[in-house]
Amino acid sequence: MSPAHRAPRRMLARRHVLGLTALAAVPVAAVAAFRFRPEDTPAEATSSPGRTASGTPRPPAAPPPAVVTRGGGPVPFRPGRALLGAYLDLSGRTRTEAQALRRTQTGRDERILHVFYDWEDLLPRSIEGLPGHAFPMVSWRGTRYDAITSGASDALIARAARRLKSFGRPLLLRWAWEMNGDWYGWGAARNDKDPGGFIESWRRLHRIFGEQGADNVSWVWSPNWNSAPVADWNTYATLYPGDKYVDWVGVSGYNLHHEKPETLFGPIYRSYAARKPILITEVGAVDRGGRTKADWITLFAKWVQAHPAVGGVTWFDTDTHPGYTEKWRIDTDAESLAAYVAMAKSARFSG
Repeated sequence: MSPAHRAPRRMLARRHVLGLTALAAVPVAAVAAFRFRPEDTPAEATSSPGRTASGTPRPPAAPPPAVVTRGGGPVPFRPGRALLGAYLDLSGRTRTEAQALRRTQTGRDERILHVFYDWEDLLPRSIEGLPGHAFPMVSWRGTRYDAITSGASDALIARAARRLKSFGRPLLLRWAWEMNGDWYGWGAARNDKDPGGFIESWRRLHRIFGEQGADNVSWVWSPNWNSAPVADWNTYATLYPGDKYVDWVGVSGYNLHHEKPETLFGPIYRSYAARKPILITEVGAVDRGGRTKADWITLFAKWVQAHPAVGGVTWFDTDTHPGYTEKWRIDTDAESLAAYVAMAKSARFSG
């Protein structure tokens, strides 16, 4: 899902639905009729130990995959601990007031505060309402690749690097997110289907930031959970800048059509968890009535618990998203808030 986001003083237009090309054919009636229940289990769960429901021997369990144990750059990864934060924009409240409300409800501060900036904006030297121990995550919109690879944007990039350097504390930089989608001007789909141009652009930014001494920046490469279009030139692998240029591997994924967390985040986890810490940079859930939203939050928390390379989660916590009727904030009902609070207070999210 690619909702519209606000920079501190201006609205940034975003495509209102993203990453759903493969799901667009799902009938509305089928979506409405489905209700996820966390107690649902496969048939094998009720069979005899060592055998499937049909009575055949179950193959031995595969060993757990290797996962990263260090990394993250200036914003360090702590094994077994996940930073929990949000893009937080609540109707009728300043960012500081919104932070105060969430602190009262959850008993804790955000550990990541997510903010959005346009390509030509002045990037922040400070952020209103940033808790003392929180890391900013600056999502900085991209531009066409040739505007970067030609050198025409070098001065703008250097200015951005100097401003983030002057922030004076570690932060996460998420440049040109969801580059594997066709909804942004910086996506490969809108740049001659040229993933090499994206990689060259990323590496040029990385080099200029290094030249400016912006060594407080952790680089977050953050595709969408699925690609649009699905093509060989638009895969994770073809768009990855390389381990030398990435500190965190991020991913956007929303429960819009009853996608389970494994559907949204499993593929990128399996691809990169042995090399880089994983940061879930955008996540939220549609409320289908009853406990559907609360149950999904609980399922998501269990998924993170079972995936130790996940070092951070940034929720999409807002009710100001223009042009979209779903209220994404965590307290749309008491059950959803309770599920989120339980997640926030768990040891897994004590990063």
